[in-house]
Amino acid sequence: MRTFLTDTESVLGSPTRNLASIVAFVLTVVVVSTLAYMAAGWSFTDASYMVVLTVYTVGYGEVRPIDTPYLHAVTMATMILGCTGMILLTGALVQLFTVLQLKQILGANRMHARIEKLTGHVIVCGFGRIGLTLARDLANAGTPLVVVERGPERLAEAEAAGYLCIAGDATEEDILLAAGIERARVLATVLPDDAANVFITLSARNMNPALQIIARGEAPTTERKLLRAGANKVVLPTHIGAERIARMILYPASDALSSAPDLARTRHDLGELGLDLELIVAEPGTAIANLSVGDAERMAAGAFFIVQIRRGETRITRPPSDERILPGDELMVLVRDAGTVARKLCTNKVEVRVGRNRF
Repeated sequence: MRTFLTDTESVLGSPTRNLASIVAFVLTVVVVSTLAYMAAGWSFTDASYMVVLTVYTVGYGEVRPIDTPYLHAVTMATMILGCTGMILLTGALVQLFTVLQLKQILGANRMHARIEKLTGHVIVCGFGRIGLTLARDLANAGTPLVVVERGPERLAEAEAAGYLCIAGDATEEDILLAAGIERARVLATVLPDDAANVFITLSARNMNPALQIIARGEAPTTERKLLRAGANKVVLPTHIGAERIARMILYPASDALSSAPDLARTRHDLGELGLDLELIVAEPGTAIANLSVGDAERMAAGAFFIVQIRRGETRITRPPSDERILPGDELMVLVRDAGTVARKLCTNKVEVRVGRNRF
């Protein structure tokens, strides 16, 4: 059917282009006919009124007597060209509306047909800032996904990006069914409305008990509600953003670890265990710069363990406890809790610089 529409457009021309050409033709006829009547001594008002009556075939009667061969010729030309133009204009409008409706109907049917073939896909509810980034990352990874969005502008943006889309409110079960929730592997509800996310989570859990649900929460108190509603995991963007900023302030050198793919993957795996890798600098003049590895770990009281010392081009992996930490050494440490490190160092009242901060 799509090929049929394409072939029809190629033969008849673009409906938009046809419409523009016919409108230009009708306007030309109206302007020329009006000027022709005015050339016979008519006023602009009488001339334009006569042309409109003739073009639209209303036939209320002549404004002035048509009693000369010149006026006869102008009137006949206006009737033939004007009426022909209006007929063509009507046909062009019908063609345009028909093609647009067919494209919309066939496009929606084709979209639903493609969604019906999906199994083990991801449903993304909401195409805002988080939904847009999430959909892009999933698409780049080759993961099949369906976007559910009710906003026409965001829906058009998702369709333009090439994603499978369902137009509607994700809180409605019919919309989730249309998105293939019974065959989906994961549902991510990332709407900025906590109440909507809770409702979607509750509905999705009832419709597919085996579904993995990841929900977004704005208020910290919403996390417990989402978990009770059936979410497997809850993401608090505000909390994550604040934690990330604090980490950048406390451990600026650790950004290099995030940019390395292997280390970033390792940090992700450690994060599942409540651990993390950080890179701190033993700057000159701080107490830690003169300690052994064993003494530094004892002072931290188990808050971190030094797994590698970077000394210029030298890498000392799993350094012995009697290895001396020299000024300028970069220490890769395995951390239980970034905040615990600072608290432990402060508790022991030892002046140590972690990143750019002195504790």
